[in-house]
Amino acid sequence: MGERGGEILLAEPRGFCAGVDRAIEIVERALAKFGRPIYVRHEIVHNTYVVNELKGKGAIFIEELSDVPPGATLVFSAHGVSKAVQAEAAARGFQVFDATCPLVTKVHVEVAKLHKEGFEFIMIGHKGHPEVEGTMGQLDSGIHLVEDVADVARIQPMQTQKLAVVTQTTLSVDDAADIAAAVKARFPQVREPKQQDICYATQNRQDAVKLMSPQVDIVIVVGSPTSSNSNRLREVARKLGTESYMVDSADELLPAWFEGKQRVGLTAGASAPDILVQQVIERIKALGAVSVRKMQGIEETVKFPLPKGLRLDGPNATQPEHLR
Repeated sequence: MGERGGEILLAEPRGFCAGVDRAIEIVERALAKFGRPIYVRHEIVHNTYVVNELKGKGAIFIEELSDVPPGATLVFSAHGVSKAVQAEAAARGFQVFDATCPLVTKVHVEVAKLHKEGFEFIMIGHKGHPEVEGTMGQLDSGIHLVEDVADVARIQPMQTQKLAVVTQTTLSVDDAADIAAAVKARFPQVREPKQQDICYATQNRQDAVKLMSPQVDIVIVVGSPTSSNSNRLREVARKLGTESYMVDSADELLPAWFEGKQRVGLTAGASAPDILVQQVIERIKALGAVSVRKMQGIEETVKFPLPKGLRLDGPNATQPEHLR
């Protein structure tokens, strides 16, 4: 860092969103109420620390439902699942708690509704991401995935009278807008969502990084490699010309990154807990930063209710401590 010691600028908002908070609480409450093990299909949220903490408490993460014993309690991850996975879980008789983020469920509901009206869909998203698999898996056919502007020219819907666009909730806001514009140019009648599918938390975190990037010499994003929204934050900073790195934990910070840098911008993806941010702050202080300043930003007040059947009743019911 610079001779006089540097400053850390904290993006606001950063870290946990309402959907992630709710998903983690669903697993913790299921463990508190039904005891271990609780099975979770796919990582509950895309964060290594969170997953390891829950494993320690008795959660078992699986990809295939055939790995879950009969009669077990199963949680669907925040990313959502296809109709086929829902049907298989019902057929196997699991007690299911669905931790799908309500903002993802909103997209699923929209797809089901418009499908009944005869619509086909163009989905903007990343191939292989569990949220994309879940949304596309709401229908047997008629959803065409586009990952970039070039893909828009290649897709061949059966008809063009009734086409609707849906997107993954954690995309780059700017990239998604470019792809949506290409869709609109090729299919002028396309129906767009009344409210964009990209969620409030993705939008807010990207906006905060756009505000922060020009004011700092380097941006550090706390997030796991599988986290779509965290990867997008690093990209946003780089597109604005600011050196940027994503780390899963403080151990991954390299001293060389900070040589000669006066101001470090710090943010965290929507699935990264605050404890990791605090550890990163301590490590950057050890490398020479002397002060930490929070930027002004939107205060998020969104809260989502928990599924029925997870209230902890009775005098002995302890509220699970939350991953913070």
